[in-house]
Amino acid sequence: MGLFDKIKQAFTGQPQEKTPTDVEETASQSPAEQPAESTETTEPVQFTPEQKETQKYDKGLQKSRKTLSRRINELFANFRYVDEEFFEELEDVLIESDVGFEATMQISNVLREEARIQNVRNMDDAERVIVQTLVDMYGETSPEEARVNLKINDLTVILFVGVNGVGKTTTIAKMAHQYKQEGKKVILAAGDTFRAGAIEQLRIWGDRVGVDVVSSKQGGDPAAVVFDGIKQAREAYADILMIDTAGRLQNKKNLMNELEKMKRVITREVPDGPHEVLLVLDATTGQNALIQAKQFQETTNVTGIVLTKLDGTAKGGIVLAIGKELGIPVKYVGLGESMDDLQPFDTEKFAYGLFRDLIEGTV
Repeated sequence: MGLFDKIKQAFTGQPQEKTPTDVEETASQSPAEQPAESTETTEPVQFTPEQKETQKYDKGLQKSRKTLSRRINELFANFRYVDEEFFEELEDVLIESDVGFEATMQISNVLREEARIQNVRNMDDAERVIVQTLVDMYGETSPEEARVNLKINDLTVILFVGVNGVGKTTTIAKMAHQYKQEGKKVILAAGDTFRAGAIEQLRIWGDRVGVDVVSSKQGGDPAAVVFDGIKQAREAYADILMIDTAGRLQNKKNLMNELEKMKRVITREVPDGPHEVLLVLDATTGQNALIQAKQFQETTNVTGIVLTKLDGTAKGGIVLAIGKELGIPVKYVGLGESMDDLQPFDTEKFAYGLFRDLIEGTV
């Protein structure tokens, strides 16, 4: 069963319990709009962790979902038949939604083939094929690929890269907070010794989260900070060492040399490290995020993407572009500002949050 069929089954199967979003919408209705009160005493609605996570995706992707649904629906409204002009308009809509060129052409080619084989001519059939193809593309990322590689009973070293302003330091703090909540001992290393205020910013977050931060003075050697971080993590029997790095992409040669030096220190002290190199991207920049990802791929072996600020943009389609054009799995997504709104990437919840309105329209 494909991801589309799995999600669609949720709409057509057994009656679904109210989600937190449904409850919020009901509460926001005026007294005249709300259903008549029952005389029966009802217990407060309790939501499972699974339901709460689904709500975060649903709420965090609202802007992207509404924009994509509007564009697709406007496309269907302007055509009565599937012809060459329709395909061209569809490609424009998907590219404008930051789905990316490769993914857009794959969707267009699939629909063309379906139109030929199944004689797809009306808009209902076209909508079903488009939505199913989009959703199933997200299902091509396996849960194992999206999972952060954590060592068991040994130190895990995670290197964070990304340009300034994408939310790299905040992402490190949020992940540290979540791992600490799981009972893991976390240490941070302030490897961005170049940007003014970067060390102090990480120290402040370390205090808030309640984890130790290894640092030096501004302008110090980042590789020395990494060495000290590994040493302290070993002495403290830490589970995870998270290393911040500089983001001066405008000088790629210096950045590459700096990252390579840091990785050599890691590999010398932790032979199988770093276990993850996470590239932090700002979703609000759309295709610029894709360009940054390609540039960082040239300088270091990126193993995963953290896509921040998805709740503040209509560019959620960039996840598909990253997967199709770079082949790098998205491992975390930022769906809000609170510490718990940075979520491990879940293809099913993401597809539901991004395409819910379109999927409901095909039921």
